[in-house]
Amino acid sequence: MTTSTPRFSAVLFDCDGVLVDSEPITNGVLRTMLIELGWEISERDCIDLFVGRALRDEWAVILKNTGFRIDDTWLATFRGRRDAALRARLAPVPGAEDAVRFVSTLVGDRFACVTGADRGKVEMQLKIAGLDRYFGSRVFSGMETPRSKPAPDVYLAAAEALHIDPAVAVVIEDSVAGVTAGVAAGATVFGFAPAGPAHAAPEVLREAGASLVFTAMSQLPGLLTGD
Repeated sequence: MTTSTPRFSAVLFDCDGVLVDSEPITNGVLRTMLIELGWEISERDCIDLFVGRALRDEWAVILKNTGFRIDDTWLATFRGRRDAALRARLAPVPGAEDAVRFVSTLVGDRFACVTGADRGKVEMQLKIAGLDRYFGSRVFSGMETPRSKPAPDVYLAAAEALHIDPAVAVVIEDSVAGVTAGVAAGATVFGFAPAGPAHAAPEVLREAGASLVFTAMSQLPGLLTGD
């Protein structure tokens, strides 16, 4: 059991890109399907436009560039192709399990996984990564709130369920939409920016409101305790 003193009373983790290395997989499937619709979108533009956001909410930009209004059938096809790719290739972010284990000893059960993705996806990913046993029922999906990220709704819902004031929580996010949501909820936000095209640059996360940016999950315990 750690004897470190926590700087925050609760820790709220994003999932994609923070706990699991899913963004290159998911974004690759999405880009392929957008190209199939006639939009020759680059990898960079696909990441910048869609990472951290609920795809269902981005129908207008897809319609503008393809002439196609995505519907439930198209979204179901996307999710099926996405999930098959994730089951085949998903891995946890290096150091994520150690960081989550540390957090569980630091704040007890006052931590959660807070995602903009659909519940089926995040629960599947946590199970594949071996992280589901830490979070239990403390998984919150922006698809189940009135607005998903960058709105604060899902972080506010998580704080309410954990019986904490968002002001005493730290949010761990790797996207502009996620940082924006955490800040709007009133939490402190740590930006996670490891090297790789699927992650926002450190300066971009700072501009969105992250109070600091770190590049490896092994750094998180020290950041949470000030050690």
